[in-house]
Amino acid sequence: MKILCIGRNYLDHAKELLSEVPNEPVIFSKPDSAILKGNKPFYIPSFANEFHYEVEVLIKIARVGKNITTNFANRYYDEIGLGIDFTARDLQNTLISKGLPWEKCKAFDGSAVISDFIAKEQFSNIHDLPFHLNVNGERRQTGNTKDMLFSIDEIVAHASQFFTLKIGDIIFTGTPAGVGKININDRLEGYLADCKMLDFLIK
Repeated sequence: MKILCIGRNYLDHAKELLSEVPNEPVIFSKPDSAILKGNKPFYIPSFANEFHYEVEVLIKIARVGKNITTNFANRYYDEIGLGIDFTARDLQNTLISKGLPWEKCKAFDGSAVISDFIAKEQFSNIHDLPFHLNVNGERRQTGNTKDMLFSIDEIVAHASQFFTLKIGDIIFTGTPAGVGKININDRLEGYLADCKMLDFLIK
């Protein structure tokens, strides 16, 4: 399985990072060694000084697909989850300034926190789905899939032009504004609508 991630998919987040607003989905990937499941704690690595949380809606691919059209994309996923894309922000800024790839700051071990998945039919409309992240009981990020620059179906269709999507692949669909630094002993709780999907500690 593979993990595909979409960057700059919420306008306010692109603005808060002073990033250019894209005219097509920005795609990067993470290896399976990045996966952190079961609400296990995230241990802050030593190779950077500033790690940020980025809460995101996830989809899980349910059918093999290539060159999928947008109007048929909804047939290729049937479950929704929540995740955290941890980012070594200071390292990312250095890499970007040198025109280098992002893998070191985005794809390191444990950087892809993944919840359990829920059938998409349990939500009235996954294209108008609120989600949020609390840190130590305080709301830090609030998002809604209706505010995506590129919808879930557009993301699936676009990604399938370049990568054959296979059963079990996971797509991180982008983070809203409000990203911030994590600290040891922080508690992160993530929600899809009113469903608590994540609850874990930073070590």
